[in-house]
Parts: sequence; C-alpha cells; structure tokens
Amino acid sequence: MLVKTDLSRRYLELLKRSLLNNLYIENEAQLVNVFLCMKDGRVPQFSEFHHFARDQPLISKLRQNKADGSSLVISRREPDGSITHFDETRNVTELSHTMIGRARLDNLQDCMETCLSENVLGDFVETGIWRGGACILMRGVLAAYDVNDRLVWAADSFEGVPPPTYGEDIGLDLSKEVLPVLAVPQSEVEELFRRYGLLDDSVRFLKGWFKDTLPAAPIWKIAVLRLDGDLYESTMDALNALYDRVSVGGFVIVDDYYSCPPCGQAVDEFRSTHDIATPLKRIDAQSVYWRKE
Repeated sequence: MLVKTDLSRRYLELLKRSLLNNLYIENEAQLVNVFLCMKDGRVPQFSEFHHFARDQPLISKLRQNKADGSSLVISRREPDGSITHFDETRNVTELSHTMIGRARLDNLQDCMETCLSENVLGDFVETGIWRGGACILMRGVLAAYDVNDRLVWAADSFEGVPPPTYGEDIGLDLSKEVLPVLAVPQSEVEELFRRYGLLDDSVRFLKGWFKDTLPAAPIWKIAVLRLDGDLYESTMDALNALYDRVSVGGFVIVDDYYSCPPCGQAVDEFRSTHDIATPLKRIDAQSVYWRKE
C-alpha cells in the first residue's frame, strides 16, 4: 500500500520545480536576455541584470512555458510597426532538465502513484527522454515511496530525433541538423541523474532507434508507458513493441498527440487497429493519456 507523507509530497514538489528550473528562473532569464542582445548586435548592460528579480515580461513568459510545456517564442516590434517572431531560439533557450511542463509532470506522478497504490504490475518506461527529466521524476517517485522492486526504463537514440523517412512524417524534420538541442548524449543524461542522487541499478537505458531496441527489450510488464517520440514512425514503433506489455490498469501517456500531428495520427491508427475504445483524456494543449482496460 502506498503511504503518502508530508515529506514525500515536499520532496516530489521540490524535484518537479528543480526539473523545470522554477527555482532559478531569474538566472535563466538573464541568459536568454544575453542571447537576445547577441541576436540584436547589442552589448548587454550590467544594469539590466538587477531587474530580473522583478516580474519582468520575459520571466512571465518563462513561467508560462514551464507551466504548459511550450517553447519560448520571442516577439519584437520592428521600426515599421510589424512584429517579428523568433522561434528558432529553441536551440539555446531550452535550459531546463525537462520541457514537458508542470501539468505533464503532475500527470506522470499521478499515474505512477495510482499504479503503486493499486498494485498494477510493471515497470515505468519513457520512449524519447531528452535530458531525462521525466525519467528522473519516475525514479524520484520510486525513491519517495521506498519502492525497490520496479525499474525505470529510459529509451532514446541519444542522437536526437531521426530524420523523417515515413510519408506521414514528411515536413516534420526535428533531426539534430535542425534541432541539435534535442540530441543529448547518454553520458549527459546519466550525469543529471547523478546530480539528483537518482542514478542506480533501478534505472536502465536503452540506446538506439526504437525499431532496433524496443522489440527485444527485456521488459516483462509495464505500469506506465510514456511516449515522447514526436514522429509517426517513433510513436508507432513504440506502440507496436510495447503496448501488449502494458498491464491492465496501466497507463499510456502520449506527449505530442496534439503538438505533432503525425504522432497523433499514429496513436489514432493504432487504437483503431487494436479496437481500443477507452477515451483519450487530455492533459494539456499538447498531450493525452488513457488507462488500459
């Protein structure tokens, strides 16, 4: 039986705030401001750094990003009155240890706690882990409740998202040539686990493309399967290989259902093919989940 204490609640709350970098958001705003000065060819002024402790517009934007998992888009009014949007800043402004936002972290914790409370069999799996923030939370939940008989599986190429090869993915190129920020080496992810004191034998890494690693992965049962592969190909590879291992009562979470249409298409096709009628539940503007019946 899962016993929640004030200490476990406080620990997991602090862990989520740290993963999102809510604790040092002023420092993040200062770094983003320096980058924007570089884009504008302007030398940042020392006096500017004294104002980030206040509720500046940039900090408000960052807080919103951390709440809903959106990316920072900078807008600038040009001399002619037009507005220019800079969304390519993602390669230098994604500074947190997770980009999935608070609502999705809360959902992941809730799904895990439900499985632990109801003794739903299986491990906890994420396919597409980036810097590992969601998997770090998974391991943190197990630590908070002193669970020692389950594993966290972190599956990733550690080379970024594959270039689109399926017809369904054409036009959605998130490969490291376009978004090098998404290509995080396994050694860097392991170092982040160490910083949180959560790298141990309960964490297993599956390195490589999903089509190569997931079918033969030594995972017996899955309590929570979290998909964050963006593409149709990556999503379908994960579902085909792992869905049958999800326990009845377990959860499937899809990070990019709304934000990446090919991912949503893969989920809809898979559910239709396998006669999965359980309704999708919306987490936020990007993500959904369902419970396996």
